[in-house]
Amino acid sequence: MLTDQDYKDGQVLLFDKPLEWSSFQLVNKVRWLIRKNLNIKKIKVGHAGTLDPLATGLMIICTGKFTKRINEFMGQAKEYTGTITLGGTTPSYDLETEINEVFPTEHINDEMIHAFAKAYTGTIQQRPPIFSALKKDGKRLYEFARKGEEVDIPTREITIHEFEITRIALPEIDFRVSCSKGTYIRSLAYDMGKGLDSGAHLTALRRTKIGAHDIKDATTIDAFITTFTES
Repeated sequence: MLTDQDYKDGQVLLFDKPLEWSSFQLVNKVRWLIRKNLNIKKIKVGHAGTLDPLATGLMIICTGKFTKRINEFMGQAKEYTGTITLGGTTPSYDLETEINEVFPTEHINDEMIHAFAKAYTGTIQQRPPIFSALKKDGKRLYEFARKGEEVDIPTREITIHEFEITRIALPEIDFRVSCSKGTYIRSLAYDMGKGLDSGAHLTALRRTKIGAHDIKDATTIDAFITTFTES
């Protein structure tokens, strides 16, 4: 078992974030467990990149002196797998909000889907979703969204290193994507809908890699709890 000094000197912990947990909930739980079990009054604990509550997968959590490495991890490429569902859009581009518009899908074939994925690879301009924590005029974008206010969101440059279609069972499309910092997979789903002359939203998302770190090496919060009870 790691000691209080180990955590203060710095640890890089890999977690598999559970569905419906916020990134902050996971960080707070880890901090509380370390403090409670090792009788530490205060310790720095932070994460290297958020995941939406409806996403699962790899989160890097740093403790103590290693919190200084958070920006290093945040800048690394990330890999995701997930499912995009065609035929409808939602304001949040995922399942956080209800479908607000439906679209035809009968004209879509496998060739069109693969062609879109190929065209969406490389350095592109992407518009973030309004349901996001990005700031404009000092306010989070989701604050505008929840009030029903329209706001102009500028595009920003991102890089899609790889975009692989792994399963097509319309209206569902499974994918694997490797991308740069700042990429919104929800926006990718929305853009795919538009690119296929339809609509789409993200219905499942899992982060599998951050740089050289892999979800296969991650622990669950339940397994982390047991590390404090092992002799």
